Amino acid sequence: MAKKNESLANNLISPKANLILNIILLIGCFLTIMPLWLILSASFTENAALTQFGYRMWPKKFSVLAYTYLFQSGSIIITAYKNTIIATVAGTVLSTVTVGLYAYALSRPDFKLRRFFTFFSFFTMLFGGGMVSYYAMMRMVLGLKDTVWALFLPMSFSAYWVIIMRTFYTSNVPESLIESARIDGSGEWRTLVQIVTPLAIPGFATVALFSAIGIWNDFRQCMLLNDSSYFYNLQYTIYQTMNNLQFMKENASKMGGVNVSNLPTESFRMAMAVVTVGPIILAYPFFQQYFIKGLTVGAVKG
Repeated sequence: MAKKNESLANNLISPKANLILNIILLIGCFLTIMPLWLILSASFTENAALTQFGYRMWPKKFSVLAYTYLFQSGSIIITAYKNTIIATVAGTVLSTVTVGLYAYALSRPDFKLRRFFTFFSFFTMLFGGGMVSYYAMMRMVLGLKDTVWALFLPMSFSAYWVIIMRTFYTSNVPESLIESARIDGSGEWRTLVQIVTPLAIPGFATVALFSAIGIWNDFRQCMLLNDSSYFYNLQYTIYQTMNNLQFMKENASKMGGVNVSNLPTESFRMAMAVVTVGPIILAYPFFQQYFIKGLTVGAVKG
């Protein structure tokens, strides 16, 4: 007992070191939050004032014109937001279920084909079919062209997530607990749903967060598979909108009778950045405790 107390005492941080670490962490928090605050402030600044005075911690001339343009009636941004939310929710649920089931089978030592399916999933991390074959398969064979499915179905499974979940199962679900459930007459599905799943919530949350962020921020799938703007997601819509605004601004002199001087191009950029990153920032604190625990699976425990 005395040796244990001595070991704990040696591991304590001195008040001076603790103060220095707190100051460093506060500086890091400030440097992280400040750019986000500047973007938020710029999105509520009048475009002329933003061009003249630059970015400020508080809007020089307050304006909501950028958000008015962004969410005006019939705006394609609203449709893109709806598509992105549907794709993120559906893709997250699908990836969590499929990865959880696949990884559970690989974690069972009595599964005869465990090595084959482990190699099969790992092989996909090393080799791919290339862009041309991927494009042809998704659009021509699977028929995902101009559908909401194209926004999340190709991203609903990852071998890396399988490795995380398999490790979590083997590290946090005792084999004796599963054997006890079998002795009591529980089948595989009941054991998985009622016994294993509650213990694996941090792992599921980690996979869900990875999947949600990946689908929400995805740009490539929409660009490759969807031609109709009705099926654009938020990221690609923002890209197209900014290209159109830049085109109109650069060619204003050639467009007779078209006044683009009032277009909030700079503040509009900032408003779209806020709209894009906002939901992820708000959702992350709810997943943080599970996310950290899920990433530390397999760490040495004392």
